[in-house]
Amino acid sequence: MAKLVRSSRKVIAGVCGGIADYLGWDPVWVRILFVVLSIATAILTGVIVYAVLWIAMPEAE
Repeated sequence: MAKLVRSSRKVIAGVCGGIADYLGWDPVWVRILFVVLSIATAILTGVIVYAVLWIAMPEAE
C-alpha cells in the first residue's frame, strides 16, 4: 500500500491529492468531498483539519 504523503499534483498544499493517491481515488472527488464536508461542519473546522494535515503529512519525494 502507498504511503500517505502530500501529492505533487497540488492545488494548495497537496493534502487532498495525497489522500486521493493513498485511497486510489480521483483527486477531484476528494476535493469536492472535502469542500462539502467543510461547509456542512462549519468552514473553520475544515480549515483546521486541512492545516493539521498540511503540517503532519510529509511531502512526496
